[in-house]
Amino acid sequence: MTNEDTIVALATASGNGAIAVIRLSGVDAVAIAESCFKSVVSNKQLSKQDSHTIHLGHIIEGKRVFDEVLVSIFKNPKSYTGEDVVEISCHGSLYIQQEIIQLCLRKGCRMANAGEFTLRAFLNGKLDLSQAEAVADLIASDSEASHQVAMQQMRGGFSSEISKLREELLNFASLIELELDFAEEDVEFADRSQFKDLVERIIFVLKRLIDSFAIGNVIKNGIPVAIVGEPNVGKSTLLNALLNEERAIVSEIAGTTRDTIEDEISIGGIGFRFIDTAGIRETKDVVESIGIKKTFEKISQAQVVMFLVSSVQLTANEQAVQTVVIELEKVKNKFPQKQLLVVLNKIDQIEQVESLRITALLEPHASTLIPISAKTGAGVEQLTNALLNLINTGALRNNETIVTNSRHYDALLKAFEEILNVKQGLEMEISGDLMAIDIRQALYHFGEITGEITNDDLLGNIFANFCIGK
Repeated sequence: MTNEDTIVALATASGNGAIAVIRLSGVDAVAIAESCFKSVVSNKQLSKQDSHTIHLGHIIEGKRVFDEVLVSIFKNPKSYTGEDVVEISCHGSLYIQQEIIQLCLRKGCRMANAGEFTLRAFLNGKLDLSQAEAVADLIASDSEASHQVAMQQMRGGFSSEISKLREELLNFASLIELELDFAEEDVEFADRSQFKDLVERIIFVLKRLIDSFAIGNVIKNGIPVAIVGEPNVGKSTLLNALLNEERAIVSEIAGTTRDTIEDEISIGGIGFRFIDTAGIRETKDVVESIGIKKTFEKISQAQVVMFLVSSVQLTANEQAVQTVVIELEKVKNKFPQKQLLVVLNKIDQIEQVESLRITALLEPHASTLIPISAKTGAGVEQLTNALLNLINTGALRNNETIVTNSRHYDALLKAFEEILNVKQGLEMEISGDLMAIDIRQALYHFGEITGEITNDDLLGNIFANFCIGK
């Protein structure tokens, strides 16, 4: 874990493109760039240029010219890493990228490890640990909501809230520790009533942050939705309507979908992963039976089950409604924790009176029932709104701090447990030395989140998940 070397890596995505950016960081970054850069302005030396300036010229080695480039200089400490940083913007040829990187290596750089630029930013105090982790989340964000949460965390919203609580708790901890030095004189430096108020406030904030992980996990990973039902009720047609493309094969032949088909879209800024499953029915077809088995596996993995029924089939057969109710109750009983949406499809093919009759028969067995036509698109918007209503996005709309990182969540749970011990100790009026143990543990878990408490193994694990060049 050293930051004495000067490192180099491609900062933009690998592959051919219009331009590519090669980033250097370290004590010799400017000197190395200067040794292979020839400005279009005679005798210009990069080492004598101001920070945050851009210079046009060529990357050269002897008489060989590699490319015409723009070189950006960011001098410490006003740079992303807190070190001298140089960014070379070259043409996006793979050959040019590799040749310039190889030249930098020959001049004394070494290849950056995954996430090493951000690691150096953390080690140099430019970011705390939760902000550094938010950089990876920001790069991986694939919806408006995940982008919003990552930006809020990267700006320090989460860490500032934790740091403030930790600082206040640390002040009281210092006073209690001081009391231990004067134990024989029986004096109290820490006002117990104020301390009780602080503990209650910390409990309130921690509980809110812990509860936010439910929505945070949804925002970060998306919501898996299983589309299930009997064969030929329009599951694949609905998937195509939701995705607005011909993703699944649609056929009048029952049992066309033999395997699960998955795809993702963003609705209202939230990512949803829709899973089109094989139709549920009794069958002797071996391949179809395997598909039906997979359907139940996907239901168990899904957060939301969209149970699709065909209004045409229910109209044609009076016993069909009762059959659907039985299948619906089976799913509800087998997966009682799943959020369930019942969707009445193909309403464009029956009379409105008949649609109302079927709806009235199914409503007692469905908390949410939505009539649609997957073929024409009627009711699909109402369906997507119903999906969004299953997710409590109030905290997101109010720009509140939302926890999305499982490491943070685990540390918050441990800190919460220790703070409850502190509260119990205050109520029981235990001695300061015993209370100090619980306070130290709570402070430790707070520090784990922001990086005041850390180790090389933890940092290695976190930054190994970053891309090289960031």
